[in-house]
Amino acid sequence: MIKGNKTSTHSASRLALVLLFVLGLITLFSFVGQHISAQTPRQQPKEYRAPARQVSEPATQAIVVSPGEDYLIGPSDVIEILIEDAPELSRVLRVSADGTILTPFVGSISAHHKTPNELARIIADRLRGEYLEDPQVTVTVKQINSRTYFVQGAVRHAGLYQIEGQPSLLKLITIAGGLSENYGSTAFIIREIKEKASVPGQPENAAQALESNDALAAANRAEPNASASAIFSHGAQSAKPEGATGAGYELIKVNINGLLRGNFDQNVTIAPGDIVHIPPTDVFFVAGEVNAPGSFVLKDGTTLRQAISLAQGTSFTAAGERGIIFREDPSTGKRSELKVDIPSVMNGKKEDIQILANDIVIVPNSRMKSIGGTLLRAFGVNSARIPLRYGY
Repeated sequence: MIKGNKTSTHSASRLALVLLFVLGLITLFSFVGQHISAQTPRQQPKEYRAPARQVSEPATQAIVVSPGEDYLIGPSDVIEILIEDAPELSRVLRVSADGTILTPFVGSISAHHKTPNELARIIADRLRGEYLEDPQVTVTVKQINSRTYFVQGAVRHAGLYQIEGQPSLLKLITIAGGLSENYGSTAFIIREIKEKASVPGQPENAAQALESNDALAAANRAEPNASASAIFSHGAQSAKPEGATGAGYELIKVNINGLLRGNFDQNVTIAPGDIVHIPPTDVFFVAGEVNAPGSFVLKDGTTLRQAISLAQGTSFTAAGERGIIFREDPSTGKRSELKVDIPSVMNGKKEDIQILANDIVIVPNSRMKSIGGTLLRAFGVNSARIPLRYGY
C-alpha cells in the first residue's frame, strides 16, 4: 500500500516537471520572437511614382487655351447638362450643325454662340414652374469640336488642335511646338469660303466678299489707320473653279520671316477649320562644272551670282557661257530652259538673275578645256608650254 503511493507520487512529480519544461520552452520562444521582431525594421509602404514623360512629347493631342472671354458654344460641340434636383433629366448632348440641341424635357434649344452659363439659364427657365420649382442647372463643355485648327508641315508637333477662341498665327505656331529647323519662309492658310444668305448692303456671295476685302485693302494703303485684317485680305486668292459645286476655298499667304522680324500686320487671326500649312524651306540645285555641286537653301533674294558663289565657283573645265537654268512652273508643272552666260553675270556685264524654288543651275563642260586639263595632269604643266628655238 505504501509502495503504490510512492509510485503515484513519483509519476505526478514527473508530469509536473514535463509541464514546467514545456512552459519554459513556450516562454523562451515568446521572448526570442519579441526580441527579433523588435530588431527587424518594419517595411515602409512603396511610394507610387508616376511614369516620367518626355518633355518633347505633347501632353495631350488637343490643347485647350483659355482666352480672356467666355467660351461660346458652336456646332458639333459636346456638352453635359446636369440638373441637381432631377438627375434623371441630365444629359450629354452634341450640338447639331445648325447650333441647336434637342432635349427630351424642354424640346429644341438654340445653343449657338451662347456661353455655358447663358445656356444653363435658358434651360432653367424652361424647367421652372412646369417641372421644377427652382431648378439648378449646370452646363459644361466636354468636347470643343467647333474650335478645331489644323497645323501641318515644318512645325515640331503637327496635328489637330482644339482651342477656345480664335488664336493668331504666331500663337498657333507656338502651341504646335514652334517651327522646325527646316521651315520655309511662307505659311499657307487654306480657308473654306462659307456662303451666307444675301443681306441688304452686304455682298451676296464669297467672291463678292473677297472683292470687297480687296477694295478695303486698297483703301487702307491710303489710310494707314485701317484694320490689319483688311491689309491681309488683299493677299487672299480664291481657289474655287468655275462651275464647281461644294465648298470653295481661299488661299492666304503669310511671310513668316517678316512676321518673326516684327511685321505683326502679317499675324493674321486663324479661323476655326483653317488648315495652316508651313512647307519646308525651298531649295535650289547647282550641278555640273562647279567646285561644290549640291542643293542649297533658297533665301529671299538669292541670285545666280550668289548661287555660283555658294557652289564655290566654276571649275577650270566649265563652259559657263553656255549655262542653263531648268525652271519648273509651279502652277502647270512644266519645266522650261533659261540660257545664261554665267561669266558675264559674275563679271557684272549682264544683269543678275533671281533664283526661284527648285531651280536647277547647270554649268556644262568644255570639251577642249577637259582635254587640255587631262594633258596638264598627265604630263605636267611644263609639257603644255610652247617649245622655244635657240640659235647658235
